[in-house]
Amino acid sequence: MGWMTSIFAVPRALIYWKRDFAKTGEFGPIGDLTYRLYRFSAGLMVIALITGIWLGAAVFAFAPWVWVKLGLVALLFVHYMMTGGMVMRAKKGEFRESDMYLRIFNEISVFGVIAILWVVITKPF
Repeated sequence: MGWMTSIFAVPRALIYWKRDFAKTGEFGPIGDLTYRLYRFSAGLMVIALITGIWLGAAVFAFAPWVWVKLGLVALLFVHYMMTGGMVMRAKKGEFRESDMYLRIFNEISVFGVIAILWVVITKPF
């Protein structure tokens, strides 16, 4: 859940960072917070991936629904890496994405998490 929190929070924080940077032209505390949150959550991501794969293998014997869940988690991983690219560019003062893009990008992860929860709860396969 710690990794999920970051997946939701960092794109939103990028919006605030972008606005702050436009006003001040400096890295600022919002940028520092966003960067630190992203960096901290990388460790949580590793823990989540390792425990998820271990549970899929040891407890659920890689049932078909586990493969679907892991596929959806892989998509969240791609989302997280894309977020990291945006954070690294923002650290250099480059904000290419619009506020609207970042909002939509942020909401995509919500649908991913809902899909993962649905697969885990219902185990449809």
